[in-house]
Amino acid sequence: MPKLSAYEGVALEYGGNAVFLRPSLRAATHLERLHGGFPALLRKVEEFDTHTVRAAITYSADKDAAERLMAYAATQPLSGFMLAAQRPLFELVHALLPEAPEGNSKHKATGDPMPWAEVYRELFGLATGWLGWTPETAWNATPQEITDAFNAHLAKLKAIHGSAEDDEDQNPDTYSPDQLARIEAQGHDPAFDRAGLHGLKAKGKA
Repeated sequence: MPKLSAYEGVALEYGGNAVFLRPSLRAATHLERLHGGFPALLRKVEEFDTHTVRAAITYSADKDAAERLMAYAATQPLSGFMLAAQRPLFELVHALLPEAPEGNSKHKATGDPMPWAEVYRELFGLATGWLGWTPETAWNATPQEITDAFNAHLAKLKAIHGSAEDDEDQNPDTYSPDQLARIEAQGHDPAFDRAGLHGLKAKGKA
């Protein structure tokens, strides 16, 4: 089952100032390219680079709440803010990565892994094209929400038209559940090191 934070986001509270870090498609797109991929982004979070921290909070939280939090943090020792914010930021990054449905684990991985930047472009296309969402709705949805909605849409089409599992290779050449399963099965893609993520997350909890 996908992690709850991939739907609800992550709470960050510091000095009586609270923000809600939502892992929206907009945030995912901006943060993935901020340092040229997730490995570099996670290293910056581990180092608690203030530019990266500000960007992550600004892209994922309500603007006014984010500004209040950052204004307060600027008056306090950086070490205290790091203790409060680092773990939620690691959780935010983890929540930006959609998980394939468990039922898709039976499919064989074929082809090259898809870079996360391309995954997010495909998800936007699925949300606005296949699902009929407005661009704003798509940008505000999380990658996991779009993935789940598209999988439900495919299931509906199969139920209506009686499609069999063996016919799944006839689906349009877009970001399909098979592609999600392939990325999950291989455990990596050219722009992301899943083992590195777990390692950095462990350091953030220390």
